[in-house]
Amino acid sequence: MIYQRFSLLKIVNYFIAKLQFKFQNGLDFVQLRSGVLRILALLCMVLCSLGPMRAQAQFRVDVSGIGLSQIPFSMATFKGEETSPQKISTIIFADLERSGQFKGFTSALSLDESSRPDVSAFRQKNVDALVTGSVTKLADGRYDVRFRLWDIVKGQDLGGQSYAVVPADLRLVSHRISDYVYEKLIGDKGIFSTRIAYITKNTGKYHLWIADADGENAQAALSSPEPIISPSWSPSGQQLAYVSFESRKPVVYIHEVSSGKRRILANFKGSNSAPTWSPDGKTLAVTLSRDGGSQLFLIDSQGGEPRRLTSSSSIDTEPVFSPDGSTIYFVSDRGGMPQIYKIPSTGGAVQRVTFTGNYNISPAVSSDGRWIAYISRISGQFKLTVQELSSEKVMQITPTIADERPSFAPNGKLIVFATQIQGREALMTTSLDGRITARLAGQTGDIREPNWGPFNKLQQQ
Repeated sequence: MIYQRFSLLKIVNYFIAKLQFKFQNGLDFVQLRSGVLRILALLCMVLCSLGPMRAQAQFRVDVSGIGLSQIPFSMATFKGEETSPQKISTIIFADLERSGQFKGFTSALSLDESSRPDVSAFRQKNVDALVTGSVTKLADGRYDVRFRLWDIVKGQDLGGQSYAVVPADLRLVSHRISDYVYEKLIGDKGIFSTRIAYITKNTGKYHLWIADADGENAQAALSSPEPIISPSWSPSGQQLAYVSFESRKPVVYIHEVSSGKRRILANFKGSNSAPTWSPDGKTLAVTLSRDGGSQLFLIDSQGGEPRRLTSSSSIDTEPVFSPDGSTIYFVSDRGGMPQIYKIPSTGGAVQRVTFTGNYNISPAVSSDGRWIAYISRISGQFKLTVQELSSEKVMQITPTIADERPSFAPNGKLIVFATQIQGREALMTTSLDGRITARLAGQTGDIREPNWGPFNKLQQQ
């Protein structure tokens, strides 16, 4: 039953030109194309009539796999941590392990940021780095959180920071400490204090969630009895674009995350779908059928008349910008079956990007522009695939068979995607080589459409 719902929503997404082509009944893509608008409403009614499923807003993390090189670290229990509603050392430990770059060793010691550790003792345990700290409840109800990072190999103090925060921000502080450790030891920005957006269906309602990068602390941004799909973060992290069916047709909205205010961006004749932001946040690419067929358009983020980007008799959809904004990657059936193509964002000649396999959809581009991730259908299975754009080297990196909607972390080191594990839908993160995976999975639920948000403002400074 779970897979039935999963497949039906895929079909709905297809009929609004999302091209999430997972057809259980063997329907051919080209044959279905001419019936898109006529059958869309019927499929939505069928999907909404299915029985409810419980969804979990909280996730557990299971890490598997072996990295080529992992930094062994130890996490001391923060002194005074028992006074805090959040176990900060535990959150940091899980963050670092989930990245795949670290191998954690628990410590029974409680060390604050001013304590100098016994370096020789940790060296004997083959530990390369140590995090210590303290948590103190202040008279005004806030918490003073302090930490320090130690290079055990060199016996050096790598610095630390302090924060005074309200209880609701303790998880965010924990993630920021993880970011600090990651950047000091790895040399790249950490992504632990970033956020993800995703969709669930629960008791007949669809929910758009915003959660921490580990899946915890989920907050509902929108709930609706009609489908919500295709969430897309703005580069600032202050807005989300998405598609809602609340008007009994697909309409693109822009949602202010902090206030909950929203506005319509695209509500033209036919379907309005697949929004994605340009890197400067001034423009969105969308798929519209206003002129017949599904084609790519560019529209100002404040609204207005869209500018047509592609003109063909095919379905063109699922656009995504390159990091520099010069190129748009998208899915098209112009060759007979869905493949990924690219076009200059100013318009021009279209070039095919994927050549391995005959069914490739849902592109995402890494922040350095080196990699493209997408979903490839292989012998009836839907697999997360990574392709190096310069060499065209292709890798299927997951053992799962029902993958969908990959999205890169803002540092380009991890990918989040939706899939099924043992009959249950789940969110997963994976390294680009597939060696390290982490499961962000509720015990039950209908979970899909993840999108990883940008670095927060502090990280961008």
